[in-house]
Amino acid sequence: MGPIYSISDVIDMLRRRARLILGVILLGSVLSLIVAMSRQHEYESYEVIQIARPVVSDELARSTVEGSSARRLQLIQQILTTRGTMLEIIEKYGIYDDLPGLKPQAKVNMLRTAVRIEGTAAAREGYSDDGAISVLSITARMPTPELAQQVAHEFGQRTIELSKQTRIDNARATLTFFDAQKAALEQDIERLDAEIEAYRATHQLSLPGAVEARRGEISTINDGLLDIARERIRLERAMELASQSERPATAERLRKDLSEQLATLDAQRDLLEERKTALERLIESSPEVERALGAYDRSLDQLRDQLAQVVSRRNEAEMGFLIEAERQAERLTVIEEAAIPDYPVTESRKKLALLGLAGSIGVALALAYVLEWRNPVIRSADQMERELGFRPVVVVPYLDASAPRRSLWQRLTHRFRRPRAPAE
Repeated sequence: MGPIYSISDVIDMLRRRARLILGVILLGSVLSLIVAMSRQHEYESYEVIQIARPVVSDELARSTVEGSSARRLQLIQQILTTRGTMLEIIEKYGIYDDLPGLKPQAKVNMLRTAVRIEGTAAAREGYSDDGAISVLSITARMPTPELAQQVAHEFGQRTIELSKQTRIDNARATLTFFDAQKAALEQDIERLDAEIEAYRATHQLSLPGAVEARRGEISTINDGLLDIARERIRLERAMELASQSERPATAERLRKDLSEQLATLDAQRDLLEERKTALERLIESSPEVERALGAYDRSLDQLRDQLAQVVSRRNEAEMGFLIEAERQAERLTVIEEAAIPDYPVTESRKKLALLGLAGSIGVALALAYVLEWRNPVIRSADQMERELGFRPVVVVPYLDASAPRRSLWQRLTHRFRRPRAPAE
């Protein structure tokens, strides 16, 4: 048996449950007003950064910073959201100073949530995606409009500086690498030249073109040895003739002179033979020396070729470093600077209060209907006719026999009212 079937039943229910409905509405309205007043407004400010194309074409001078802009910006975002950078920004602008009990890590997490860095992909050329970013948007949500503008601008400037510094550092590292390679190859060439000079000094007789000269010297030595042999034969023959034709004293004196000449000839012969032996030994080792010198020359040529390649790449790296230092390559520029927002992005307090009031009214009506449904009493002749099928003959209204309740104002006025004087 349901309690509500007509408009009169609804009005009757509202009259009977007026205290409950008004109490729930009043309580809900107060709670909604408290929640709305405690709700803090938040403001959003955003800064838009454009990733400009290189001023100098890659066909004229190529930058040494490779990789897609999306990956570089991702690395920059990771650096910006590190704990140290976040705490530095929080301390600089006094963010969350109104929350002294908040831990540093909690502040960092809140700032990471309040700041968004989003990139817009550039238009594709063909069917391949090169990972290029055309626009970078930095959004900051803060309790005050001034703070939102300052934080968004701070992150934008740090992004530009980090991009510039990262590109310059990469170009400088590339240039430093090729400088080190060039210096190492020059040292290797100097060391190899010193080894070749030392080897040539050790085998100076076997240098190219010296073999023929040494063979000519050996031929001259052979002629000298032949002359010495002839002279020795002549002296020996003279000694024999002196012994046969001269007196003994004269023969002895002649043999003595001739013996000294023979000794001199023997010494000259020994010296020439030693020289000849040394020259023949050097001539025999000439092919091995030539092979060693050929290996040295090939190694030297390889080092010089490597040095030429390194010098060429080093020049390209130096040009790339100059391009990055002069900001003629890919760079970040602000096309829309962060401005102070005019309105908050959170819901209006008035709207929250009105929604709370509407919800309180709905809850009050629902609660009154539930109470009526749990106590289905027939309260009128129409309800009896609808529920039982016959109409009552007499309807006796409810008469409250208790004394009427006076209000607080009536009780106060009655207490302080002066009694009237009796009539004479």
